[in-house]
Parts: sequence; C-alpha cells; structure tokens
Amino acid sequence: MKCIYCKSPNTYLLADKQRKCSKCKRKFSPKKIEREKELWRHFEQGYHARDASKLTKMHFATVQKYYEKFRRDIALYADEAYQRNSHQVTGYDEYLYLAKSLKVKENIGKFQHFLTLSYNEKVYNIMMPKAKRSILLSDTEQDDKLLFKYLTFNKIAKLSKAQSTITHFWNFFENFILKYKGVSDEQFVFYLKEAEWRFNYFKR
Repeated sequence: MKCIYCKSPNTYLLADKQRKCSKCKRKFSPKKIEREKELWRHFEQGYHARDASKLTKMHFATVQKYYEKFRRDIALYADEAYQRNSHQVTGYDEYLYLAKSLKVKENIGKFQHFLTLSYNEKVYNIMMPKAKRSILLSDTEQDDKLLFKYLTFNKIAKLSKAQSTITHFWNFFENFILKYKGVSDEQFVFYLKEAEWRFNYFKR
C-alpha cells in the first residue's frame, strides 16, 4: 500500500494495524482511509449524515464530523477552481436568502447575503458581511416598511429574470437547502458551497 503522504510504495504493517512509511516515517490507518472513502461515497450520492450513519452503522457524531470535513474540503476546492478561472467570469449578481419558514418582515436581520458569479457555465459564491439591524433599519416605522418592500421586491425581481446560470443555481440552492431543517450562520457558507459543488458537477 502506498504512503498517503509521500506516495512511496514502501510501507509496512505495524502491530496496531497501522502502516508506516519506510521513506517519510509517518504512520496512517488503512481502516480509517477506507471508512472515509465509504462515507465520501454516501456523501457524494446525497445521503444525509443520519442516513449514512444507519447504512454504515457508524456513530452519528462521527459521520457528522466527516461530513463537515467534506464540506470544508469542497469549499477549498471551489476557491482553487475559481482562482484558475476568475478571468472568465461572465456575470454576477447578489442574493438575499431567508429560510422559507421565516417571515420576511420579522426577520430582516436574518437574511443570508451572498454574491454569485458565473464562469464557464459554473458558479462561485462569496458570502457578504451581514449588516446589523441598527444599520438596516431606521428608527421610523415608515422607513421600516420601505425597507421591507425593497427586500421583498429585490428577491422576486432576481428570480423573475431570464433564466441563466446564476438564476438556475439560485433555484437549485433553494431546493437543496430545504432538505436541512435549520443551518447555523457559522455553517451556512459550507452548505452553500456544497450546493455550488453539486450544481457545478452533478446537476447540469
């Protein structure tokens, strides 16, 4: 078995079932590698962590950690792919997302704001900083109503444009994120990147 670090073919089995590389002297676990490969196959096929846990009979917390790692790796891969193709960007637009279970007027400060760029019929998303409610809203009821109308129109207007790579992705993302019942602000970007990856490489 090749070393996972330096790719040397000279590795040997240790008493604890790990393997050690004769060249770089580092250890690795073949069992852990196979477990990760199996979970990656389930992740790639779209199984949720809880479903993958049942299929593999692994503890849910363990599977969830692997899934979080996969999403972080996907985010890094997306950044690298974009850097190679940034000169080919053909369009961009911003999107304000709010979970369908939440009402717009009562949850203006909970919008997720991201920028979607298109290149080579693929997309790349950049999270925009969240504005604080004190910045978004004025102290007057009239301005509050005007902002509510603006945000509502802004979202509908973007979705009603002629179909393009960007609006196709937004529709795909809206359906994708519905499968998850609540995503924290901290994890939102990684789910966004997973949707981006699935749209770019599987749903075309």
